[in-house]
Amino acid sequence: MENQVLTPHVYWAQRHRELYLRVELSDVQNPAISITENVLHFKAQGHGAKGDNVYEFHLEFLDLVKPEEEERLNKLRIESQGSPETLISLKKGYLFMYNLVQFLGFSWMFVNMTVRFFILGKESFYDTFHTMADMMYFCQMLAVVETINAAIGVTKSPVIPSVLQLFGRNFILFIIFGTMEEMQNKAVVFFVFYIWSTIEIFRYPFYMLSCIDMDWKVLTWLRYTVWIPLYPLGCLAEAVSVIQSIPVFNETGRFSFTLPYPVKIKVRFSFFLQVYLIILFLGLYINFRHLYKQRRRRYGQRKKKTH
Repeated sequence: MENQVLTPHVYWAQRHRELYLRVELSDVQNPAISITENVLHFKAQGHGAKGDNVYEFHLEFLDLVKPEEEERLNKLRIESQGSPETLISLKKGYLFMYNLVQFLGFSWMFVNMTVRFFILGKESFYDTFHTMADMMYFCQMLAVVETINAAIGVTKSPVIPSVLQLFGRNFILFIIFGTMEEMQNKAVVFFVFYIWSTIEIFRYPFYMLSCIDMDWKVLTWLRYTVWIPLYPLGCLAEAVSVIQSIPVFNETGRFSFTLPYPVKIKVRFSFFLQVYLIILFLGLYINFRHLYKQRRRRYGQRKKKTH
């Protein structure tokens, strides 16, 4: 039993000029692959049908292996549960599902707000928060995952623009709208939610198709173009909401505080809101610059070739 040779499962696939072999082992260490005349030799430590052991096999071909083909045949592809290809597939599946969920959430809000506007007209503006808030809360809390993905390298997105967008939107949603009932009935909520949703119904499906290596030219153009008018409009709508909230926070005194003795100066939250307005437009500049670079990389070279 000690001298028994363990043979792994080997799968064979063949085309007219190509041969594919897949060895079913995981956690492979020190694989030894060689070809002598018409025989392929394989030996490696790995986890197979008989557990963690040394597995080997010899595969005899019908004819001698040509010297120029030996290098190609020697590139035996070893697939295992922990292989890079499997990890990439899991990563793509995870990102596809994340983008799909976000797309469905923002699409639901976009369609809902559009239909309600055509049915109710301007009256739909004033109860947007009460009809859309739960879904917007869900989507924006889930967006934390997007920033984490960028921070740990799951995606190639730059971290700073991602953090700025996440912080900016959540500040408006949770602080300006969420904590002040007086702001929840204002028309500006409709415009903020509608612009956010319009941006995302093009962005998330673009990322979805990227996960499965598909490029729909119309969607790609929209993803790299609609932000040009929508990002400034979104920033303007957010700024209006902040400006409208300043007298409300002053009147209620919410989040205001008094510095301890001996200063004893009352610091109003509206002061931070005024500072935030500056940060808001600074963030717009950073995101606008980042998106412009992306668009130029995507379409700039093509334009040069056409001249």
